[in-house]
Amino acid sequence: MSQNDIDVLDLRLLRLFDAIHATRSITKAADALDLSQPTVSIGLGKLRRHFGDPLFVRTPDGMLATPLADGLIVAVRDALQALRQVSEWRNAFDAGTSSRSFVIAMTDASHITLLPELLSAAWEIAPSIRLDVTRIDDRLSAALQSGDVDLALGLIPSLENGFYQQKLFEQDWICLARQGHPQLTQGLSLRTYQAAAHIGIIYGTGQLLLEKALASHGIDRRIVLRLPGFLGLSSILADSDLIATLPRHIGTTLARLGGLAVHECPFAIDGFFVKQHWHARYHRDPANQWLRSLCARVFTRQAERK
Repeated sequence: MSQNDIDVLDLRLLRLFDAIHATRSITKAADALDLSQPTVSIGLGKLRRHFGDPLFVRTPDGMLATPLADGLIVAVRDALQALRQVSEWRNAFDAGTSSRSFVIAMTDASHITLLPELLSAAWEIAPSIRLDVTRIDDRLSAALQSGDVDLALGLIPSLENGFYQQKLFEQDWICLARQGHPQLTQGLSLRTYQAAAHIGIIYGTGQLLLEKALASHGIDRRIVLRLPGFLGLSSILADSDLIATLPRHIGTTLARLGGLAVHECPFAIDGFFVKQHWHARYHRDPANQWLRSLCARVFTRQAERK
């Protein structure tokens, strides 16, 4: 069958064929389809020309199907049912029974601040799902587009354009040091900050905001230790007289876990929003929508507590 043949048999003609076969009447078929009798007659004429067969013959008992029409009716009704299923189909997601794996890209700071509460909330609602966490890198954009990554959390300027995004919470900056730090008995002033020895974090887009603020204020930190991330930071601070400057969310979490002292930053640093990002291909995907809704609910509530 050619494409032209398929185009002739549009949905309206299939429905018309089914109605005539079911009612044995042009008039009743027209009523059932809310069409005029001439429209049904014209449609029947198209079907007859296409199949080269009368299809339905007028008799005292109504429009009786020819053998060809009787042979076609099952296929026609199957086709109509398939089309109805397509039009009604939606990839439903049942969190309570799903065993789906979700892949989320996030920073190592988020492993400490966001992941524990997200896991708890997710497994309370969806006990059989699995979460795979991956790092944020230069392949993230392609991974979100392909579906290899479902969602990305954090400050990710590379995803500002061409991706959906939602603000989760706002971050400002604080400083951490050990309890009883000898230089901070009177608090943390700008002069004390400049005189202290610091830990610098190498990676993370948020660190660029810190470096920009330091440069604009003419502050030159004396960095004696550089770390690639936040792993081990609280232990090092607890056993030294070093100071670290970091976003409030990770800072207050590390302070709570490590018994550290929190000090307000003695100079202004631009804040930023932690966002969730996803690709347009999955904007209406029910599973992706559920995950985004969960993250928004969990992290908005978490930010309000802080």
